Amino acid sequence: MIKLFNHWFTWRGVAGMLFDFSFLIVSLVITLMWINNGLSVNPGQVLLYAVLFGLVMLAINTVLGLYQRVSTRAVTETRARAVLSIYLSIPIAYGLYALLPITTVNSDLVHLSAMSAVFGMLVTRIGASHMPAAKMLRRRILVFGTGQQALAVKRALDHSDPSAEIIGFFPGPNEDLPQVSSPMILKRERSLTDSARHLKADEIVVALSERRGGAMPLRELLDCKLQGVRVLDLASHFEQTLGQIRLDSLYAGWLIFGDGFRQGVFRTVIKRIFDIVCASILLVLALPVMVAAAVLIVVEDGFPLLYRQERVGVNGRLFNVIKFRSMRRDAEKDGKPIWAQAKDNRATRVGQLIRKLRIDELPQLFSVLKGDMSLVGPRPERPFFVDQLTKDIPFYAVRHSVKPGVTGWAQVRYHYGATVEDSAEKLQYDLYYVKNHSLFLDIVVLFETVGVVLTGKGAH
Repeated sequence: MIKLFNHWFTWRGVAGMLFDFSFLIVSLVITLMWINNGLSVNPGQVLLYAVLFGLVMLAINTVLGLYQRVSTRAVTETRARAVLSIYLSIPIAYGLYALLPITTVNSDLVHLSAMSAVFGMLVTRIGASHMPAAKMLRRRILVFGTGQQALAVKRALDHSDPSAEIIGFFPGPNEDLPQVSSPMILKRERSLTDSARHLKADEIVVALSERRGGAMPLRELLDCKLQGVRVLDLASHFEQTLGQIRLDSLYAGWLIFGDGFRQGVFRTVIKRIFDIVCASILLVLALPVMVAAAVLIVVEDGFPLLYRQERVGVNGRLFNVIKFRSMRRDAEKDGKPIWAQAKDNRATRVGQLIRKLRIDELPQLFSVLKGDMSLVGPRPERPFFVDQLTKDIPFYAVRHSVKPGVTGWAQVRYHYGATVEDSAEKLQYDLYYVKNHSLFLDIVVLFETVGVVLTGKGAH
């Protein structure tokens, strides 16, 4: 794993993005310079065209999820997304050519060159997305433990990181019955240090179910670290691998003494400027959609048009969130708060559509301009449910240390949830965001939000 701008990426993902970017630039430059045979071609403009086109294509592929580190898509779905990427790239190629007249030759030849480069890049991307990681990019991981925690590590790596290779499970002295496959359990003929050296481990994940009674060999773990082997506790492992902070491996000391959770003045000012600029632009672009949604809501179910509801914001401060009304006017006629369901029969036909496309969230952009919300952050919850969840879920109140958001890391990483258990799962992603939030992570979330809206993933 590699940490860039306070956010964790896999080496495979970073290498894929760099390769695709380089592939596009080199292909375009070679092709366009090749046609420079008595024609007026400006090399500087050719390079600028290639760089801009490469950056735009990286953005499109990111939105379409072609660089996601957690991917269970079939090859056919990846191919479909690649075809969509090609269709989106065509107007981009024409638009950049109009801005940068790089040659007097027929523009069709330039566009053909760009499309050929895109096609070659995407064919390579499809193959890379569904092939085992190269040996040089694989991480050899030794798991210290054989119990339930160790099994959770194996499941997480199998699901999220194809470049990780578990080379064995080293048993702890005080653990109960093993939960992992017996052939993977190492014999205690060697010490932990010798086993890591013998198996050429790159990383050790401490996943002991029982740490009392001298179960933690601190000296051996220190020796491993001094020999260049990374040593991670369970909380840090899940943070890097899954982009979440697992509640079952979390303790207060890790939150207090670890890095992250920075709320400095500079970060606050930058985030506020970013929110105002982006929210203003989005409101202008979304105005026709908002007008159309308003008309449809009134035609189907009359007024009121908007739905106001009290929510809990930063530091527990209450504010009113504003959304387009997507449910019937008598949705909570008894006055008792009810969890919104995935397929809620209280939603109108227009409401089902605008919820699926996230159009009902657009009025919250006014809350962003007002300062009650941010573009990116944990979703605000109702006081009734906050009181309940704070009692039932440890560290739930930590999410209120930053402004709530129109979208968030939990929303793009976890499906729609409407139970206490779902709230606990989403909190693990919210904690990751609160710990590692930065302008770069906000941009990543916004890109992935566009992908969620386009694919309908998690929207209800």
